[in-house]
Amino acid sequence: MLIHPVLGLAAWLATAGMLTWAFDLSSSSNFVVYWGQSSAGSQKPLAEYCKDATVDAIALSFLYQFPNTMLDLSASCRTTFPDSQLLHCPDVATDIKYCQSQGKIVLLSMGGAAGSYGFSSDAQAQAYADTVWNTFLAGNSTQRPFDDAVLDGVDLDIEGGSTTGYAAYIAQLRTRFAAGGGKQFYITGAPQCPFPDAMLGSTLNSAWFDMVFVQFYNNYCGLDAYPKGFNYDTWDQWAKTQAVNKNVKLFIGAPGSQSAAGRGYVDAPTLNAIVGDVRSKYTSLGGVMTWDASQAMGGSAWGQSVSSSLKGGLVKTQARRRRRR
Repeated sequence: MLIHPVLGLAAWLATAGMLTWAFDLSSSSNFVVYWGQSSAGSQKPLAEYCKDATVDAIALSFLYQFPNTMLDLSASCRTTFPDSQLLHCPDVATDIKYCQSQGKIVLLSMGGAAGSYGFSSDAQAQAYADTVWNTFLAGNSTQRPFDDAVLDGVDLDIEGGSTTGYAAYIAQLRTRFAAGGGKQFYITGAPQCPFPDAMLGSTLNSAWFDMVFVQFYNNYCGLDAYPKGFNYDTWDQWAKTQAVNKNVKLFIGAPGSQSAAGRGYVDAPTLNAIVGDVRSKYTSLGGVMTWDASQAMGGSAWGQSVSSSLKGGLVKTQARRRRRR
């Protein structure tokens, strides 16, 4: 039997328990989850989602107020710094470092559907980029919610407020990244699928993004409109012709269960078929994003099935190996 020289080796390593799947920006096999809001009613500790090959990247949700910095991670962190409303989350910090040790990246997601945020000017946005760098990334501050854990970048899930300042914010962050001692940092965005996105459209055209997690749900252009109404082709055209970073990776954003969104949920076999079709046509695909970890990886195998399909079955191979131990 002929075996693909790369995939064959990977499958053998997975069977032997030697492979830890790591995030790879150049790949189309990444599985991204949002974690923090416990939208299914409860969520596991962050580290639990990093113990196998299923998840490649995690967006902590949300930094829901800025520039007056306020963080919310549901019941996963309730403690605050003395005389402050800013969360202090040592247990989450430990989990962040564990996830990173397993080859995952952990991002800070800013915004969300419910919050009070936005900038009044480019100058305010640039100043706040420095605050985020010092508070969550590789800078220094007396109050760091995740102590010495250094997050891998910032996600913009901007669904309200003003559109002012985000391009300036990203430009200032990227200046900081360049002086960050060699660590790779990422900028991601999570627009709605209608094009152009009402909140991030102008920023997407004027700032560098490494990844864009398009929310193909709660809209007419979502996964439930596939194939005729599903507009991945529009976003691919944007990536190839309008994006500042012509190598930006697009992710198919999907609800992790029927209750995770008002519309747009499709079961894992259906999503896997859609992803296969997209992958065969467009080199811009980076993988799948899901809202959220508690929905996709709660009481069902939806998340594992989607990730396993992305990775050619290696997630299931690792899971079987662990059950035999």
